Amino acid sequence: MNSAALFGVAWSALKQNAMRSLLTMLGVIIGVSAVITSMAIGTGARAAVAEQLQRLGSNLVVVVPGSITSNGVRLGLGAQQSLKLDDATAIARSVPEIAAVAPQANTNAQVVAGNQNWYTSVVGSLPSWPAVASWSIAQGRFFDAGDVAAMAKVAVLGNTVATNLFPEGSAVGHTVIVKNVPFRVVGVLASKGQSGFGRDQDDQVVVPITALMMRLTGQTWISSIAISAQSPDAVDSVVSSTQALLRLRHHLTVQSPDDFSVRNIANIQQAASETSRIQSLLLAAVAAVSLIVGGIGIMNIMLVSVTERTREIGIRMAVGAKERHILLQFLVEAMTLACIGGVIGVALGIGSSYLTSHLAGWQVIVSPSSIAISFIFSALIGILFGFYPAQRAAHLNPIEALRHE
Repeated sequence: MNSAALFGVAWSALKQNAMRSLLTMLGVIIGVSAVITSMAIGTGARAAVAEQLQRLGSNLVVVVPGSITSNGVRLGLGAQQSLKLDDATAIARSVPEIAAVAPQANTNAQVVAGNQNWYTSVVGSLPSWPAVASWSIAQGRFFDAGDVAAMAKVAVLGNTVATNLFPEGSAVGHTVIVKNVPFRVVGVLASKGQSGFGRDQDDQVVVPITALMMRLTGQTWISSIAISAQSPDAVDSVVSSTQALLRLRHHLTVQSPDDFSVRNIANIQQAASETSRIQSLLLAAVAAVSLIVGGIGIMNIMLVSVTERTREIGIRMAVGAKERHILLQFLVEAMTLACIGGVIGVALGIGSSYLTSHLAGWQVIVSPSSIAISFIFSALIGILFGFYPAQRAAHLNPIEALRHE
């Protein structure tokens, strides 16, 4: 029996029990769809992270405070209050091959404008912040060195904050209240949208760092220092020089560990991409369980089919069908079930991926490799789980099979 005839017989057998066949394929359909959707979301997340970090430039270096240990518990990077504004000034003055330095201090606050209010992140920095962060101004201006020196109560709003506080017009020139302190809005940042980590980058207010530290928080430390090297080739030199300078400024001995951490954007991008890759693989592995369940369903239904068609198998053997013919017949039926389920699952997976992107606003990328892997895996499921029922059918005794009612 040639291949066309085998598939024809398989299709006829499946059509006779269409509803049962569809329910059997359901596990494969769900499994393939889930694998494609999870891999599309994971791939999209990695691409979004890479895109956001690439916008910052390959010459960005970030300094954050180190970790501390409290009662035997390490609290992680950023827990220390080891970085000062003078550290950023010293880096800008003493480290060669630096284009710009932007220290940053943060707090959260309810920002009020008239009868509108919005809870957001308040960032304190220097006039170099837009250049280091690769951020442009959509309206008005950014604050200048004079504003920083005077601890001026001026603010630049992110697009989300400006839209929510001033829905009917421009925010520039108006006053917003931050922790009971009035700030005059001098500019609005251009919109950047969500970051690769799902955070709304436009949901922030930027003020002079001196105003934040002296008027809003009273803190004497900063949360990070962003450094833009003159070129990607200068990054390693900037990292090593910054480490040496900060160790000297913090009076650390040779045996003392750093109370800060210096990282370049390439390391951050690699770590973020690896995290997204592991998460997408984990999601795909969980989704693949549905394929295994679907395979078990196929094996169960094929065993039932063998029992129901025992007499048919006996007749085929009586007219000259060999064991391999019976084996191939039932194996092709199982594989056809799995492949049809795989095709439906691929279509459903692609549709659900783009629906997720539309509803949740996530970036998704459906790669041809994920489609091919899912479909091939579904076909293998059909072969693996269909082999035992097919072998059982092939090994039936022809005489006993003809006597079966």
